[in-house]
Amino acid sequence: MQETPIKNIPQGLIDGLKMVIKGQDELIRLFCASILAGGHVLLEGLPGTGKTTLAQTLSALIDSSDFSRIQFTPDLLPYDITGVDVWNREKSNFEFRPGPVFTHILLADEINRTTPKVQSALLEVMSEQQVSQGGRTYPLKDFFLVLATQNPLDHEGTYPLPEAQKDRFMVCLKPSYPDMESELAILKGDPSHTVLPSLDVVCSLGEFMECREAAASVYCEESLMRAVVKICAATRESSELQAGVSPRGGLMLLGACRGLALVSGRDYVTAQDVLDMAVPVLSHRVSPLSSEIDVSDLINRISREESLGLL
Repeated sequence: MQETPIKNIPQGLIDGLKMVIKGQDELIRLFCASILAGGHVLLEGLPGTGKTTLAQTLSALIDSSDFSRIQFTPDLLPYDITGVDVWNREKSNFEFRPGPVFTHILLADEINRTTPKVQSALLEVMSEQQVSQGGRTYPLKDFFLVLATQNPLDHEGTYPLPEAQKDRFMVCLKPSYPDMESELAILKGDPSHTVLPSLDVVCSLGEFMECREAAASVYCEESLMRAVVKICAATRESSELQAGVSPRGGLMLLGACRGLALVSGRDYVTAQDVLDMAVPVLSHRVSPLSSEIDVSDLINRISREESLGLL
């Protein structure tokens, strides 16, 4: 394929995703910012809102990218996703057979339907980008992205993600139902079956990784970094939360802001980037004292108070 300028790739990804995913424009913008920042994404939404299609479309837009899907169930075992040593009779030794995590884009479908033992097997994979098996370490591919889904309303037979697992996801995005015109477009065209199979690629794997490097180098002035620190500190001091955001959460927020700046065609972070990314990056990292507390509203309020002088 012909080489694509780095500055064109973020918009190309957004435009390509919009061709298939209808009525989710803001989610797509935040999604692209997150993956370009090198983060994993947790998609929390009701069935039929395009979570699986989003992952498939992303894979179609990146040339030569491998895509794997795991349907998480209670009977799944850790080696079902990471791989297992198998005895080779001819060579009289064990050989490692890689699991589905040895891919570029991994869709962990209904991740909360499997046991904590299997969920924890993803911890090393997501944070270290490697698998340890039989005393050996097997590195994953340079580009590795986990997109996990869960249904926020169906709790029967599920295992809530532990805090350490949720902390590995850069953002938690919540697909919603499309507006009437967008849903009508879905009914008329069924883009997941008509558009998706013929999508043109936007970039190569190498170009995508270069775009990630560009996102990491986006400038952020110290006053905005201080605002990020203040937001995280305020969550720890809030009387409505029993646990606030860790320093890792601050790093994730800064990285996501840089990704959003790149998606917006800028090489610098603004206060609005911080406000836009605060809820999707931080809301799943805090623990409210009561189920009646709207965490998203609380994070939004805190981030606006701490960024007030920068707007």
